[in-house]
Amino acid sequence: MAERIVVDPITRIEGHLRVEAKVEGGKIIDAASSGTMIRGIEIIARDRDPRDVWALVQRICGVCTTTHALTSIRAVEEALQIRVPKNAELIRKIMLAVIHIHDHVVHFYHLHAPDWVDVPKALQADPRRTAELAQSISRWPKSTAGYFRDVQDKLKAFVANGQLGIFANAYWGHPAYKLPPEANLMAVAHYLEALDWQKEIVKIHTVFGGKNPHPNYLVGGMASAINIDGDNAINIERFNLVGKLIDEALEFVLEVYLPDLLAIAAFYKDTAAYGGGLGNYLCFGDFSTAPNNDPSGFLLPRGAILNKNLSEVLDVDPRDPQQILEYTDHSWYEKAPKGLHPWEGETNLKYTGPKAPYETLDETGAFDKPYSWIKSPRWKGHAMEVGPLARMLVGYAKKDAPSHALIKDEIDKALQGLGVGVEALFSTLGRTAARGIESKLCALWLKQFFNELIANVKGGDRKTFNQEKWEPSTWPKESKGVGLTEAPRGALGHWVRIKDGKVTNYQCVVPSTWNASPKDLKGQHGAYEASLLGVPMAKADQPVELLRTIHSFDPCLACAAHIIDTESQQTTKVEILR
Repeated sequence: MAERIVVDPITRIEGHLRVEAKVEGGKIIDAASSGTMIRGIEIIARDRDPRDVWALVQRICGVCTTTHALTSIRAVEEALQIRVPKNAELIRKIMLAVIHIHDHVVHFYHLHAPDWVDVPKALQADPRRTAELAQSISRWPKSTAGYFRDVQDKLKAFVANGQLGIFANAYWGHPAYKLPPEANLMAVAHYLEALDWQKEIVKIHTVFGGKNPHPNYLVGGMASAINIDGDNAINIERFNLVGKLIDEALEFVLEVYLPDLLAIAAFYKDTAAYGGGLGNYLCFGDFSTAPNNDPSGFLLPRGAILNKNLSEVLDVDPRDPQQILEYTDHSWYEKAPKGLHPWEGETNLKYTGPKAPYETLDETGAFDKPYSWIKSPRWKGHAMEVGPLARMLVGYAKKDAPSHALIKDEIDKALQGLGVGVEALFSTLGRTAARGIESKLCALWLKQFFNELIANVKGGDRKTFNQEKWEPSTWPKESKGVGLTEAPRGALGHWVRIKDGKVTNYQCVVPSTWNASPKDLKGQHGAYEASLLGVPMAKADQPVELLRTIHSFDPCLACAAHIIDTESQQTTKVEILR
């Protein structure tokens, strides 16, 4: 008889996600993903000045803090036919590359690593052998026996005090953990280093955007005045700081993050056998090397792959009303008569789920009723996965993309190093590896964008804002636009309609809408749900394997405070229902 596992909430993510899975014969045979919180930012955006909306919608997320603002201003600029100066485009690309690198590193060490690293076993490690391991995979200067001994002593102090501090509440000792003690100690040391590193790289956002999180943007350009010799603008001193931070970020990715990821992956090659899910991948693309953000020059190319077919990359047009449709058949919204393109999208809440507290969202077990606040977007009727794996696969397969050779080379090197074939990419392991490979590429491109900016400024161009269409009197009476980007977690789109100077409709389809979507009218699972099918489970009450696969997507349900029971202080609960 199948057991039903309920994990609510999934922790180490942004927002509130509930997963219910059926386990039979030691494997997951069915799963349901439920977003249990409301976003609703689209309602807030109505009747607003479109020049202000970026500051509101940026608050959708507190992790990828810059991508919603970027996407929003692109949507408004398309609607109002505004072109931005070259410096502004370069600054935007720099800020986007920074958030990709920052987000991927934080995800690997602080959100995903505890799924692979058995922290208490680091106490059994020999610091000298740990140093030898670290030195064999990189040239990171801190990799000495003394350094790892100090980290081990710090960890011992946690344990001696009767608590693991930030490493508490995990399934330590689970049979799914496979790292030797030395690899565990190396990973714990770099976990702590990444805590310090991540607060440095975001200073680039404070230079160009005034603050982090939620840096400032501007319809028509960037609010980043450049004056090389000035005191109250981006001057030579601040450019030098940015250059230094970029070099440090590149070194950390190349000498710590990527070597750690590949070293750990070598012990978990069995995870390349599951977690692939849909086999359908979608990218909107970004980082254009062509003028006016032309998709033909995207370093992260646009396209779609169906059924793992890397021999064909299909064209994607987010403006086509037949390509992207959102369904609400299994969502807590008023039902639309059919799937709606985001320009026609609706956000009319209608909760029909069980009254809390509840054991299951659907007592029948069929999930044939609404069970999530997340809609079900589909591309040409297909459920799609978005994110780093989708981007790397499209880049790997799209031979006419400017970055194809580089992406293919980096992926092939990683696969050869692990001794696995390209089919290993369609998995939990492949999704995690793709994020690291992409981080290296983004770090290289980040340096390239910064050098282009410096060269442009040295050439005498200091302009960062185009004010020609700033005044509403210059706008058309009615218009619409779409803003697109690749957020760290995947394809992100904002669709806006403007009439008489005000927003009349605003819809966002975010990466975790694609990935965490419930079933659609055809019964197709979303990416999270599909990825869990066939995942092995060694211990039903300690679902490490389930968490690994869900965390490999780096879920982001919304920007909100995490909720706990104030009586019991309970933060998460795993239930097994028979």
